[in-house]
Amino acid sequence: MDLKSIVEQVQGIAKEAGEFIANEALKFKTNSIEYKDINNVVSYVDKEAENLIVTRLKAINPEICFITEEGTVATGDQDGLNWIIDPLDGTANFVHGLPHYSVSLALAEGKDVLIGVVYNICTHDMFWATKGGGAFRNDSAIKVSDNHTFGQSLFATGFPYYKFEEMEKYIQILESLMQKTHGLRRFGSAALDLAYVAAGMYDGFFEYNLNSWDMAAGVLLVTEAGGKVTDFSGGDNYLFGGDIIAGSAVQTELLAEIKRFW
Repeated sequence: MDLKSIVEQVQGIAKEAGEFIANEALKFKTNSIEYKDINNVVSYVDKEAENLIVTRLKAINPEICFITEEGTVATGDQDGLNWIIDPLDGTANFVHGLPHYSVSLALAEGKDVLIGVVYNICTHDMFWATKGGGAFRNDSAIKVSDNHTFGQSLFATGFPYYKFEEMEKYIQILESLMQKTHGLRRFGSAALDLAYVAAGMYDGFFEYNLNSWDMAAGVLLVTEAGGKVTDFSGGDNYLFGGDIIAGSAVQTELLAEIKRFW
């Protein structure tokens, strides 16, 4: 499989989907919002973007299966070769007119991510990586932060949409990190959070109750940029397990801090 050739095509698809989403943002009305749950929204834009992406990716190789957020195509076997797609990561931001959302596309064989592309629709930044080929922002190589001091770290996170029974432990983690670091940020696109870790803007990112399409592309960006990724227990069951801790040299300390409460 020629990953370099494929990732170039995937970047083009991400940009095409991003241009569609950006055009729709100019005329989007809040009465087009649909609800998966009270705080988990979707729109026709997500679904049409996903259809576009699926059609384009099928043209690359019709034998590859799909794992998608909006379920516009039959779901593949998690152990097989899959495109893992989030057509619009940050839908809540999009529907409220907040300019921070992305397209996230990945190719994975089981838990092994081979290609990752995250396109920031609002800034036109293309983050991309191939397994063993490094990570890039547009045409420039990127690497995780070289900060080794936990107290000088800036971390990103997200708030859960469900399983609120874990919220007390989560709040304890936030309270502790607020007092021990440079701070926490929550911008609402896990894919971009991971891309920013890979680019050295954040020192780490953690969240629970994520899906594979939220993190697949970003996971490869971080690891190819020299970072480390684990689940909340320190294992490797993050892609389909739902919780993730990604970071630079301080990832080990972030993991230890989270494990104090989790």
